[in-house]
Amino acid sequence: MARFVILFALCVLPALVAATRPVRTPFVVRGKVYCDTCLAGFETSATTYIPGAKVKIECKNRNTMELLYSQEATTDSTGSYSLLVNEDHEDQVCDALLISSPEKECSAVSEGRDRARVILTRFNGIASYDRYVNAMGFARDEALAGCNQVLSQYQDIED
Repeated sequence: MARFVILFALCVLPALVAATRPVRTPFVVRGKVYCDTCLAGFETSATTYIPGAKVKIECKNRNTMELLYSQEATTDSTGSYSLLVNEDHEDQVCDALLISSPEKECSAVSEGRDRARVILTRFNGIASYDRYVNAMGFARDEALAGCNQVLSQYQDIED
């Protein structure tokens, strides 16, 4: 009888405890991937969004930078991606990263736009489980025709 009680305690009780824990709502990580058509280094009115681009979320230990979590996604027809992340990554450093672009003429990573930080913890005062990542971008090999006119919209003109 004592063996039965010990076996029950070791096998069944942990399963019951795990089953009674509330299921947490997953984080929904959302972002966009663009093509910097004018080589501006940021989104412009001439920017296009890339369907089929690959991105990933990586979370690393803050002290050792050991990779603890990674998940990939592919952008939809609007260049948007969405990932479900079930785990809370409390003190970890999490980033969204560009992996690849399916567009040959727009496959070079735009400098400074290859990653974006994302906070994946419930212990920071943010009530929503939605996490929006800054857009990340690839750059064209050459700027499109008409980009001078587009970029002139962003110049500071003094009177």
